[in-house]
Amino acid sequence: MRHPILSTALAGAALLLALAGCGGRQDAEAARALKSVNAVDETNLSDIMLTVGDPQEAVNYFTRTAAENPGRIDIQRGLAKSLIRNGQPAEAAKAWAKVITMPGATPDDKVGLADAQIRSNDWAGAKATLNTIPPTHETFERYKLEAMVADSEKNWAKADSFYDTAVGLTTRPGGVLNNWGFSKLTRGDAKGAEKLFAEALTYEPSSFTTKNNLVLARAAQRKYDLPVIEMSQSERARLLYTAALSAVKQGDVTIGKGLLQDAVDTSPTYFEEAARALEALDSGSKKS
Repeated sequence: MRHPILSTALAGAALLLALAGCGGRQDAEAARALKSVNAVDETNLSDIMLTVGDPQEAVNYFTRTAAENPGRIDIQRGLAKSLIRNGQPAEAAKAWAKVITMPGATPDDKVGLADAQIRSNDWAGAKATLNTIPPTHETFERYKLEAMVADSEKNWAKADSFYDTAVGLTTRPGGVLNNWGFSKLTRGDAKGAEKLFAEALTYEPSSFTTKNNLVLARAAQRKYDLPVIEMSQSERARLLYTAALSAVKQGDVTIGKGLLQDAVDTSPTYFEEAARALEALDSGSKKS
């Protein structure tokens, strides 16, 4: 199968050859055709750079193209998105800040700026940015960020409201349900957190982070047995290790030792952290 960019370029070359030799009056039409082909070509390349391209290569491409086309808001957006993908949120925030001043900027661009600000730990900036977005702009991304900002301020009632709204605006709420559950866990509502983590796993059953959070929420209630969820043997060992450490921290040392032993026995490979923790507990019990 031919690459879409190559196919476009070949089609453009054929079109220009057809127009060539038709007289001077066709020059303007040829130029317009070439410009149109180039625009399609750039769009395809931009899409590829933002999805499957190397992150740093994408940043280089958009930086160079933005310098050559300072008035192209789509290229500036591409630069901001590529910087996020390359793990450069502070630089992305600067790029988004430029985008929102350009003709054609939309509320989604401000959402992009707020996202970059949160990623770079600029919570005050993110809150200020979100406050400039019209209330009629009701999107999943906007409310997800609103919930995170409310969380950072420990405004739990507002956070719950925003999380609930965000969940209702997407067909893939696993990530935001996990965030909501972690919020509940940090404020001491382990039971509520357990429910949210379990719901998140119905959408993203392979998310180990959510599985681990679910075990933490259950352990906070002194429920140390593993939940009935999809897990590999390696994941089971890691989850047993999480439950074991939680048990020890809560003073349930004997239970913790048993869970550590299970983790060591379960792991398909040598589980150094669990073995070392078990040895430390055994040494401590002998000294006492």
